[in-house]
Amino acid sequence: MNAAVELFVNLRKPHAVQRQFVDCEAKRVVIRAGRRGGKTVGASQRAVKRFLDGKRVLYAAPTEDQIGAFWFEVKRALQEPVDRGVFVKNETMHYIELPGTKQRIRAKTAFNADTLRGDYADELILDEFQMMNENAWGLVGAPMLADNDGNAVFIYTPPSLQSRARSKANDPQHAAKLFKQASQDTSGRWQTFHFASRENPYISQKAIDELAQDMTSIAYRMEILAEDVEEVPGALWKRERIDAARVTKHPDLSRVVVGVDPTASSMGDEAGIITAGIANDHYYTIADDSRQGSPQEWATAAVTAYHRHKADAIVAEKNNGGEMVEAVIKQVDPNVNVKLVWASRGKETRAEPIAAIAEQGRDHHVGYFPQLEDELCLWTPGDKSPNRLDAKVWAMTELVERVQVAFVKNPFYD
Repeated sequence: MNAAVELFVNLRKPHAVQRQFVDCEAKRVVIRAGRRGGKTVGASQRAVKRFLDGKRVLYAAPTEDQIGAFWFEVKRALQEPVDRGVFVKNETMHYIELPGTKQRIRAKTAFNADTLRGDYADELILDEFQMMNENAWGLVGAPMLADNDGNAVFIYTPPSLQSRARSKANDPQHAAKLFKQASQDTSGRWQTFHFASRENPYISQKAIDELAQDMTSIAYRMEILAEDVEEVPGALWKRERIDAARVTKHPDLSRVVVGVDPTASSMGDEAGIITAGIANDHYYTIADDSRQGSPQEWATAAVTAYHRHKADAIVAEKNNGGEMVEAVIKQVDPNVNVKLVWASRGKETRAEPIAAIAEQGRDHHVGYFPQLEDELCLWTPGDKSPNRLDAKVWAMTELVERVQVAFVKNPFYD
């Protein structure tokens, strides 16, 4: 940009932690921050600074709502030079540029590799990175910066179990793993920053308290304190047990069932759909087809799993939906065997014997199920149980109870 042109830029004053990462010169910056901690405003401050230095900046977040805050701050900062005609603004495409140059700042929605394609940048900012699919960086982001050794900024809030239902990531821990990798770097190319929601001096502590009111203790640690949590005290499942019992394939199964924890609408949580089987008193989790969608969509997914794995039954909780649950499954395929179960016992009472099987090394995951395993290892009795966990418990309870019934009825039992 022509140095003789004087511009008025209306940027907010960054708070102490924002200032650190706004000015950071490392090639790769990973920011772990609490909700309302000021991470997106800080990203806009950094982006405007790089833009005014002549850089081409691309900011990406998973949804339109998420890029809205960033775009508002950028427009506010650069409104005066836009009004003077120094820069050109395209409201539809969410960019401001200096005509005749590569200098541009743009905001776009992107949650995977395909949605990030079609642009290039000197600086790439991936906000709400925990919600993005990992390939957004690996397949497109990294190659985008390769020609000019550009900068990348990854911003995330550790996702609670509830927020993971909206994520496009295959591994819900991928952002946390990147932060850990970056914190161990000794080359100087990587830098990490961590700040909690309460470190933002521009938000009232009362507002933070209101956010925290309806949170579980683990959600508070993750979303307010910005802690990466893999396991919690009191959780019934342990990662080391899951890993120790993991297998790559299962033996011939004597029985297979599809467990379903349904939802009543497409706007709610994901429907948990877990397929499990039994062989020689060992249990095998073989598929996770959980999804968010209408009752017709999750019922179709459950029936598809039923046929794919040659299951004996679909076991579905009827507390949420009643007889509608069986009716919607039968609409997809009237010939499937559906067993409705009623959650008359507490979730802890149902989950404990299933977790005990895992402790005994008799519960095997066939491959990796990151989202299910996170739910198992982050849930503690007393908290709202997540959908995949419930579906797994229903499936395995059905398998366990059938074995017990068969054992009691055995005429040769002494």
